[in-house]
Amino acid sequence: MPADSVNHIPPSKQAGIAQPLVFAIEPHPLQLSLADLLNGETGEFDTRQFPDGESYLRVLSPVAGRSCLVIADLSRPNAKYLPLIFLLNTLRELGAASVGLIAPYLSYMRQDRRFMEGEAITSKIFAQDLSHHMDWLVTVDPHLHRYHALDEIYQVPSTVVQGAPALVQWLKEKKDLLLIGPDAESEQWVSEIAEQSSHPFVIGTKKRYGDRNVEIFLPDIDQYISHTAVIIDDVISSGHTVLECINTLKSKGIAHILCAAIHGIFAEGVDMDLMSAGLESLVTTNTIVHHTNGIDMAPLLVTAVEAFLSETTIQGGQS
Repeated sequence: MPADSVNHIPPSKQAGIAQPLVFAIEPHPLQLSLADLLNGETGEFDTRQFPDGESYLRVLSPVAGRSCLVIADLSRPNAKYLPLIFLLNTLRELGAASVGLIAPYLSYMRQDRRFMEGEAITSKIFAQDLSHHMDWLVTVDPHLHRYHALDEIYQVPSTVVQGAPALVQWLKEKKDLLLIGPDAESEQWVSEIAEQSSHPFVIGTKKRYGDRNVEIFLPDIDQYISHTAVIIDDVISSGHTVLECINTLKSKGIAHILCAAIHGIFAEGVDMDLMSAGLESLVTTNTIVHHTNGIDMAPLLVTAVEAFLSETTIQGGQS
C-alpha cells in the first residue's frame, strides 16, 4: 500500500466491535444512509399514544453493549421532545455502550439572552436539559447568534458539521451561475462557497422594517444578465428575505432564478409562495425532511459520527 494511502475502516468493522444501531424518532432518509455508511443496523422501537395523550415506547432492538445513535430533526420541536427523551433514556437504561444524538437541525438557539425582564432564555434551558440524556451531539450549522460554540450551553461533547461543502458540490455541477447572498451577514459564507465552486457572487443589502417586512437591494448585475441566479441561504423559515430577493432579481431582468439552502423550515407553506414568485427550482439538504431535499448530508455527517464511535470503542477497551 502506498505510504500516503489511508485504509478507512469504520469502527464497527473492526474485529469484535458490535454494529452500531441507528434510530430515528420519525422517518428520516439519513437513518438508512448513515446505517449503511457506518456498517450499522437500523434500530427498531414501538411507540403509540394512549387515549389521554401520554406516550408509550418500547425498544425492540437489543441494545446492551452497543453504540446507539438517534436521529432527530428538531424543527418544530415541542411535539418531538418528550418522545426523544423517552427514547434516549430507555436506550441508556437498557445498557447501550453510548447514546449519541444526531440533530441535523438543532432548535431553540434563537433566545440566547433576556431582552425583556421575565423572559426565559430557552436556548440555555433546552441545552442543559437535553445534555442530561445523551453522551454526545452532532448537528449541522446551528444558528449560534451570540454564542461562539455549542459547548457554551451544551454539557456534552459536540461537533458542528458544515453544510457548505455539500452546497459547493451541488453548485460545481452547474455552469453560468451568479450566487446571491441576501445580506451582509451572508457575505463570508457565500463568498467561500463561490470561491470553492468557481462561480461569481454578489451580496445584497437588507433593510428590515419589521419581522415580515424587508427590502433587498442588489448592486449592478448587468454583466450577469444571461446567468442563472442562485440565492444561497442557511435557513429558510418565514421566507420573506428570499421572496424579496426574487423580486429584486426579477426587477433587474434576471430570467432564471434558483434557491439553495441548508435547512428548509418553510413556515406556513412558504415554499409554494417562493415557487409562485418565480423560482425555477428550490433545493435543500436533507437535514429537515421535505420534498425539496436534493442534497445529501450523510457523507459529511458520517465522519463526525465515526469519531465519537471510535472514542466509545477506545473507552470500552480500557474499561
